[in-house]
Amino acid sequence: MIRVLLAEDEHLIREAMGALLTLELDLDLVAQASSGPEAVAAARTHRPDVAVLDLQMPGYNGITAAKEILRGDADCTVLIVTGHGIPGNLKRALEAGVAGFVPKTTSAAKLADAIRTVHGGERYIDASLAADAIAAGDSPLTARETEVLSHAGDGAPVTEIAERAFLAPGTVRNYLSSALTKLGAGNRHEAVYLARDRGWI
Repeated sequence: MIRVLLAEDEHLIREAMGALLTLELDLDLVAQASSGPEAVAAARTHRPDVAVLDLQMPGYNGITAAKEILRGDADCTVLIVTGHGIPGNLKRALEAGVAGFVPKTTSAAKLADAIRTVHGGERYIDASLAADAIAAGDSPLTARETEVLSHAGDGAPVTEIAERAFLAPGTVRNYLSSALTKLGAGNRHEAVYLARDRGWI
């Protein structure tokens, strides 16, 4: 039997996924959670073979939860389920040690197969998500440009961004200008949108 932890913040979706997984004779749903911290606590208590984590959860997201779970239990394998197929999320998940990445549109049968695959030591990445990630490519932004652009995401003025990033306002303007040029954006709001869409911030 493969011991499974299921973490999903939407109650109805979690119940439906859980009910479908329990129909699989070789899967044992040992715990459920509705947030990142709950998932980590449940993993420590129940020691699942596979943790199936929603990407977006309260507390902290599935990637952060995955890092915590894998830090505490090297024998556990993590599969991310997402409604947000942003290429950068896939890359960050793989860097965190996640073994599988599938969209929420995946059928119950395919999800069960993905759980079996990652439990068997192989990766299971949805083909369309992988293709999108390859098409998006790597970020052209430097670490500082990425940081400054992420601070600009909520519409903060240059002076506030400078305070947050511990930089001079002129330096912030330079980083923003460089980021706009690299992304081919007309303004910083468009640059933030483009970078988020590609999963670079």
